[in-house]
Amino acid sequence: MIGPRQIFMAAALGASSSLMMASLALATDPGTAAASKPPVAASAQAVPKLAAAQIVEKNVAARGGATAWKAVQSIQLAGKIDAGRGDSLARAKKLVNVGKKAGSKGTSAEIVAANDAEVPAKEIQLPFTLDVKRPNKTRMEVVFDGKTAVQVFDGQRGWKLRPFLNRNDAEPFTADELKAEASRGGLDGPLIDYAAKGTKVVLDGVEPVEGQPAYKLKVTQKSGVVQHVWVDAKTFLDVKVEGSPKHMDGKMHPVYTYQRDFRSVQGVMIPFLVETLVDGYTETHKLQVEKAVVNPKFDDALFSKPGA
Repeated sequence: MIGPRQIFMAAALGASSSLMMASLALATDPGTAAASKPPVAASAQAVPKLAAAQIVEKNVAARGGATAWKAVQSIQLAGKIDAGRGDSLARAKKLVNVGKKAGSKGTSAEIVAANDAEVPAKEIQLPFTLDVKRPNKTRMEVVFDGKTAVQVFDGQRGWKLRPFLNRNDAEPFTADELKAEASRGGLDGPLIDYAAKGTKVVLDGVEPVEGQPAYKLKVTQKSGVVQHVWVDAKTFLDVKVEGSPKHMDGKMHPVYTYQRDFRSVQGVMIPFLVETLVDGYTETHKLQVEKAVVNPKFDDALFSKPGA
């Protein structure tokens, strides 16, 4: 079910996580991560005691139903994505320029000066477009400083093009990126027809998500990949999704995506606001969908290696 991670991807595409995670990989620097928020107290009201299968059934119905989602062959999302504060982006641009002037190797003094430059700390939002097509093809474009970054996955292989980092050749996904993208579940996400996919879903308790009780589901894919999905106990929408951990500061940090502002688009529910955080960091990154189109026509060539 698309909402991504991943992303970006992100989004989950399971539900929107692949949407956000993909966005993070394209639009942010590895050191400009999102961050955890303090937990908000949950409502004291009791929630119905339901089995995992019942929760999944209600979630699928709340998202528009399995029949409606199976009729979706492609989706295009467009909007704006947070890319950090103006200071971090300006420093990145300065470092790139220093590298260009010094044959890609700036002196220590130049690099320090560029990194310490004073610039307004205004939140920067970049325009993005995310195209998704069955069975598991994605393409995301983010425009920055007049240049377009591209990340594509053809269902088996993935590439990224990041010209704003002075990387003008398409780079293949790392092994971790490839594993994360391949495990996202495509348009349907991890819950629709989970049993047929060899996925196991169990109830792992009830926890608060932004002040409301939510069922915490442990989703174990056939491959062995484990992911948690939180389903709101009232709306039965998947309001929080666990993403792939990020290796930062010498250790792995949990990643979570919050999904809000669900809207019906041709009978399926899509979150128009997605916020991703990395546990232990102070800044979060939001992805705001401004337009969603169901079943646009995409040629398969769109999901080929950039520049090929």
